[in-house]
Formats: sequence, structure tokens, C-alpha cells
Amino acid sequence: MATATRKAAAPDALYLWEGKDKVGRILKGEMRAGGEAVVQSALRRKGILPTKVKKQRVSGGRKVTDKEISIFTRQLATMLKAGVPMLQCFDIVSRGSTNPAFSRMMNDIRADVETGSSLATAFRKFPQYFDALFCNLIAAGEQAGILDTLLERLAVYKEKTLALKGKIKSAMFYPVSIIVVAFVVTAVIMIFVIPSFKEIFTSFGAELPAPTVIVIAMSDFFVTYWYLIFGVTFGSLYFFFQAWKRSPKVQMFMDRVLLKAPVVGDLLMKGSVARWSRTLSTMFAAGVPLVEALDSVGGAAGNAVYTQATRGIQNEVSIGTSLGVAMQNSNVFPNMAIQMTSIGEESGALDDMLAKVADFYEREVDEAVDALSSLMEPLIMVVLGTLIGGIVIAMYLPIFKLGSVV
Repeated sequence: MATATRKAAAPDALYLWEGKDKVGRILKGEMRAGGEAVVQSALRRKGILPTKVKKQRVSGGRKVTDKEISIFTRQLATMLKAGVPMLQCFDIVSRGSTNPAFSRMMNDIRADVETGSSLATAFRKFPQYFDALFCNLIAAGEQAGILDTLLERLAVYKEKTLALKGKIKSAMFYPVSIIVVAFVVTAVIMIFVIPSFKEIFTSFGAELPAPTVIVIAMSDFFVTYWYLIFGVTFGSLYFFFQAWKRSPKVQMFMDRVLLKAPVVGDLLMKGSVARWSRTLSTMFAAGVPLVEALDSVGGAAGNAVYTQATRGIQNEVSIGTSLGVAMQNSNVFPNMAIQMTSIGEESGALDDMLAKVADFYEREVDEAVDALSSLMEPLIMVVLGTLIGGIVIAMYLPIFKLGSVV
């Protein structure tokens, strides 16, 4: 089976085609083009007589993940170092993927490269997956003839960044999941269990203890307004996270609050500094000028506070201030990171020192995640025990009182 992939100037759809070549062999393939006529014309120019052209839906397949991009970067770096032709690299990666969306993206990039576009230009058509840092390093590698080396650095950067994000997410996931479970269990008890106790207590004809009266009143509120409680709770959370995601002001406010939060704030700070240092080290080692490298570094930190601070650092560096002094003036970097950066500038080994800073704070994140997990487990047990235990005791107090009367 042969595949013809040629991309039109303004592609907007994917077409599957079948046809015959000059010797009568049946060929199949896919092509992005502006219409069926464009596909047929392109095939005829290649000496293929089209017999069937069908538009393919492009919405299928799950979303392309950061992990898939990281694995792809490592695969491409390995294959190019081994001397595999670039177009064949994309064919191998595309066939090996189980995600149709990722395979289509690989085919699109391959088609662009085949028709003469640079690899960086092809990547820039997918900014949601390949950010400015990625594309700039690819462009630098193509111009300097060291694409495989820069892809290797990008692969290391992607892998370490992905691992760091995963550790921070895992540290946050456990307490959040426990809070959600506690809310659901409490709601079930309030709506279904306590009303049964209420009927029993009504038959006693005696005055109920204050804790029991409070819990029953809360249960009555849950039973009457359960739809408002769930609707307002989940609706508020949804709109809050949407605002956090889309509004720069909300992002800045929440990131400032989280950085100042006890325990969690220290973890987030170390993670942001590690990503910031790793990104700048990778770009500077690739030969990108410092001022230009800082364009991509702020967003890579994953925190609006560091994004804003990076803009200030970039402005100071552009007028001649050293990077270490500019970092100190921003008031968001720990002293060790500032001192090691200053030493790197003085010794001419800034990329190595920034990489060491990133390594150090990545290890600090590992230790902080372990410490947070050890701290959260007993704390969560105490909170859940107090909540559920308090409800149970409040419900059994009337029974104990009745027993003492008897």
C-alpha cells in the first residue's frame, strides 16, 4: 500500500482516497485539502487515477496529552540520532500511536515537511501542543544543524517537567478526593439516614439533647434543599475554576494566595522555581539569547506570579542588569537560586548552574510531596473522624439518655 500525502495551501479537511497507478496497482492513502477536487487534481499530478475520495471526520480520538508529546520528542530524537530519515520517523510514530488525533497531527506535520516547510513551521501550526519554547529550539537546531542534539535536550526537559507536574498533582489529588468523598458521605447520611432516626426519636416523646437537635435541623435542611446545595456547590466550583482558567486577574490572585498557603505554598514555589530554571537552562544551552529566552520562561513556570516576575526580569536584563540581580529584585526567588545564578553568570556556566538549581528543587519537591503525604494522612483521619463521629454520637445520645431513664 502506498500513501500520498500532499497538503494544500489552505487545508481544512482530511480525505481518504483510493486510486490506481500507471501499472494498475490499487493505492490508498489520506490527504488534507480544501475539497475533493483538490485531492483529485493532486493525485492526477502524481500519476494516480482516483477511484474514490471520501471526507473523513477529524473529531474522533481522545485529546493529545503532554505525555504523548514527551514520548514523541524522545522517539524523534532517538531516530534522528540513529540516522532514520525524518519523513520515515513521522510514519513510524504515526503508525505506533493508538490515538487517532495524535496520528492525524503527525500526518499533517509530515505533509508540511514533505512539501518544503521547516519542522519548526510545521510544529507552530499546533500551538496547543508545541509551545513557543519547543518551536524556537527546533528552529535553532535546524539552523545550526544540530536538530538531534536539541531534540535530546527537549526530550529531557519534557520528561523532567512532566514528572514534576505529576508529583505536584499527586500531592494535591489525595486531600481533594478525600474532601469530595467526605462531602458525599455526609450528604447521604443527612438525607437518608438521619430522617429514620428522627422518626424513632419522635416516638420517644422526650426532649432531645442539643447536639441531636442541631444535627436533625441540618438534616431537615439537606432534605428540603438538597438540589440547591448540590447545584450551588458544584456550580460555584465550576464557574470558579473556569474563571481561574480564563481570567488573568483571578489567576494572579489565586496563585498569590496559594504561594502564601502553609505547606502547599512551599511545594508550589519549589515546583515553579524548578520549571523556571529548567526552561531557561534548556534555552540558554541551545544558544538562544537570554532576553529572547525569557519570553518563553515565564509561562513555563506554571504560575502567574512568576510569569509577571519574568517580564520584569526581562526588562531589567535588556537594559544591562545581571540576571541574578534582576531575580533578586523580583522578590519571588529563593536566595539559593539567586546565588547559584549569579555564580553561573560570573563563571560563564549559566546553563549548567540553572540545571543544577532545577535538579536541586526537583529533589526538594520529591521530599515535600513525601512530607505532605505523611502530614495529610493523620490530619484527614482526624477531620473525618470528628465529622462522622460527631454525627454518630449526636444520633445515639437520645438512646443513651433513654437507657439511663430506664
